[in-house]
Amino acid sequence: MSIEVCFRHGFAGFALDIDFAVERHGVTALFGPSGSGKSTIINVIAGLLKPNEGEVRLNGTTMLDTASGINVAARNRGIGYVFQDARLFPHMSVRANLDFGAKRAAQRLPATEADGIVTMLGLENLLERKPRHLSGGERQRVALGRALLSNPKALLLDEPLAALDSGRKAGILPYLERIRDDARIPILYVSHSIDEVTRLANDIVVLNAGSVAATGPVEDIMSRLDLFPLTGRFEAGAVLEGHIARHLDNEDMSEIAVGENIFTVPRVAEEPGCALRLRVRARDVMLSTKRVSGISANNIIAGKVAGIRADHGPYVDVRLDCAGMALLARITRMSQSRLGITEGAKVWALVKSVSVERTPSRQDGARS
Repeated sequence: MSIEVCFRHGFAGFALDIDFAVERHGVTALFGPSGSGKSTIINVIAGLLKPNEGEVRLNGTTMLDTASGINVAARNRGIGYVFQDARLFPHMSVRANLDFGAKRAAQRLPATEADGIVTMLGLENLLERKPRHLSGGERQRVALGRALLSNPKALLLDEPLAALDSGRKAGILPYLERIRDDARIPILYVSHSIDEVTRLANDIVVLNAGSVAATGPVEDIMSRLDLFPLTGRFEAGAVLEGHIARHLDNEDMSEIAVGENIFTVPRVAEEPGCALRLRVRARDVMLSTKRVSGISANNIIAGKVAGIRADHGPYVDVRLDCAGMALLARITRMSQSRLGITEGAKVWALVKSVSVERTPSRQDGARS
């Protein structure tokens, strides 16, 4: 499963020069500020916009090659597309909207698989309703179902949560996780929310001013100090892949192993051995040059300073190598000077907060 994209396109006062490839199923996030070209990219992939020049290949099949005059119509590309607004047919029931997607499939899914999609998205009790009687989150779930029932070779999601309030976003995220884990197709997910990206994505394509700034696995991209201006300094931090080592029943806590390091977190429901993703924000990490005790922080990790990035202002960002695990910390320049923190220095990271998420299954990655 792969998507290869290489094109140039110009608008008034703005030009895109895009070149990247997605080489596995799972979620690849197109991440960048508003106006960086995210939606334009997926419109080119979907066949809704013909660029000035370029190529698009899906699973090795050419969908677009401007030099050769190839431009497969959008309806024939076998791509599912979910917009910010659900764009359901208002006069049709949920069932009819879903059937519309199924009828577009080049090869219709077996009834058992189609029923499984309806069940996975929790649509069984909504089938006879019209879109006007659905909440925003329900409409987006129907739109996802319609796209999946078309049996697509790839799925494009253009900020599907942007129009939802925080409560409805939280309600639909688990459904997106199920699609990520169960659909064996590449999924491109457009977002400018780093919270959504770090929760859902396997890989990130970082965009800036119409070009690709970086691509790679989420954990690699999020630990790069040079990308902080693009990934967002306030929310920046380490994304770590680990597994449950054991549960501490008496304390109602769990131990999560990340390489040689152990994090203690409030008890999680999954069983020991289950893979989990941890997120540790740089602003939630303090540094000490000595091992400390008598504090409330449960997670104290030894490491070595691998990099320091200073910006204008009172803060510096510090990248740690903790037995091969990358951890990030944000401290003041004053603290850096007072503690004598330089590259190569041995320090202890005092982690104040860790968020726990399920981890996506991994295959091969994205490349530029």
